[in-house]
Amino acid sequence: MSNVIDPLQKIRSKVHQQVLSANQEYVKHFGDKGELTIPPARQFAILTCMDARLDPAQYAGLAEGDAHVIRNAGGRASDDAIRSLVISHKLLGTKEWFVIHHTDCGMALFTDDIIRDLLAKSLKTATVDEHGWRNTEESGGSNEARHISFLTFKNLEASVTEDVQRIRQHPLVAKNIPIYGYIYDVHSGKLIEVPEATHAGEVLN
Repeated sequence: MSNVIDPLQKIRSKVHQQVLSANQEYVKHFGDKGELTIPPARQFAILTCMDARLDPAQYAGLAEGDAHVIRNAGGRASDDAIRSLVISHKLLGTKEWFVIHHTDCGMALFTDDIIRDLLAKSLKTATVDEHGWRNTEESGGSNEARHISFLTFKNLEASVTEDVQRIRQHPLVAKNIPIYGYIYDVHSGKLIEVPEATHAGEVLN
């Protein structure tokens, strides 16, 4: 082991260094994971939220190589999420899909208009209090956010159903793929089915 100090270490953040250190430990125990195949072994995919409290490997019992996990803010069926799901099935053989949103989701705490207004005035992290969202300072914003649909929602069950329906009705989605709709409870870890969503995602004849 070389004792030479990495010249970049001084400019790396604590988090950056922690990630690299964790990776070094992971590599030591990597074993035969390099032999895993590209197609997921259990032939299914999950579309879920990027919320840090959610660990699909834990709540869905996944090991490396088992399934595709597609994540974005809210776990929404955006164009890019559907792009990934289509590739997942067409080229990599997944046969079942889960759409999983969760309780206490931040996407229900603002609207498209709110985030567009915040970004128009500043790109720095905003704060929220009893009066709502606000910028800590207002300079250097951009109006580009007006071109983005942030896919916010107010009703959790309805958002799951809407996403399953959008995926089900997409012309590039095969009719024989069942799509299940669930909500992950961040306080118990339980997956709760949204019957209307799963019904909307049933295989089409």
